[in-house]
Amino acid sequence: VTISNAGYLKRTNLEEYKVQFRGGRGQKGATTRNEDFLEHLFVGTNHQYMMFFTQKGKVFWMRVYEIPEGGKNTKGRAMQNLINIEPDDKVKAFLVTQDLKDEEYINSHYVIMATKKGQVKKTSLEQYSRPRTNGINAITIKEGDELLEAKLTTGDSQVMLALASGKSIRFEEAKTRPMGRTASGVRGITLQHENDEVIGMVAVNDMESNILVVSEKGFGKRSKLEDYRVTNRGGKGVKTLNISEKTGNLVAIKNVNDSNDLMIINKSGLTIRMAVEDLRVMGRATQGVRLINIKDSDSIAAVAKVAHEEDVEEDLEGETEDGTEIENDSSENESNENNEE
Repeated sequence: VTISNAGYLKRTNLEEYKVQFRGGRGQKGATTRNEDFLEHLFVGTNHQYMMFFTQKGKVFWMRVYEIPEGGKNTKGRAMQNLINIEPDDKVKAFLVTQDLKDEEYINSHYVIMATKKGQVKKTSLEQYSRPRTNGINAITIKEGDELLEAKLTTGDSQVMLALASGKSIRFEEAKTRPMGRTASGVRGITLQHENDEVIGMVAVNDMESNILVVSEKGFGKRSKLEDYRVTNRGGKGVKTLNISEKTGNLVAIKNVNDSNDLMIINKSGLTIRMAVEDLRVMGRATQGVRLINIKDSDSIAAVAKVAHEEDVEEDLEGETEDGTEIENDSSENESNENNEE
């Protein structure tokens, strides 16, 4: 199952996929937004479920076999056309799960969500195991807020939230008690000022993985998870990048390892791909390095973590990934959607 950066969804037979990715790196360098790119890739079976979470806090389901089938060169179908989502709502996150009728599975997994204003909520997967065509409430979103991310966990992840102002917080998921579907959650991090917002959340299980942050003017840094001490949720967090006029605000946080590539998309439409292994690991309190050169009038719209190009075929053999939509600048999103129409 693949989901593109612009939100197109399809399922393709695994055999066909192996052929598609064989033959090296292909075209490098900048591509335009119109060309779209594959952002999330899940290996699943027809009877698994996909869950779609919207910015207004609703969740929708599909069985994998209900996703339109498409060949390797087809675009897929827009998510908006596949689920009964309101015209002014938007899918922000999606998860792939096993059978939602499997009692043991649904009672041992959780969904953890984060909103732009810093709320987090953990809910048992069991609460979402009875689908309805029009979706059900996943979280109550307060006025002026919106759902940003959702991750599937086993209840014992390390959760990190990052703010546009450059601060981030790390806390233990186990310390956050599960809540019902209609709850609005608890404070995950305190915003620095009224215009501040959460720009991303990661739920880390691999303690050896690194934390990567990127700012809108192209600065970034890869640090060890252990550089961020565990604190209680709800605090102000610690500095993850020195934010200045030169760096611009933080736009992305990802947990990465050497097997990942980054896709960096500028508002002007340029897309740059780089290997995580090319970025050296630095301390948390440093300013970071310039990842890409950006013209004064341009800035980064989004950052996506994808499989290392040479490793894609190997990835298809095994693990699935759960994904969350990239941190797009909302005004940029709207203009893109208008173009799509």
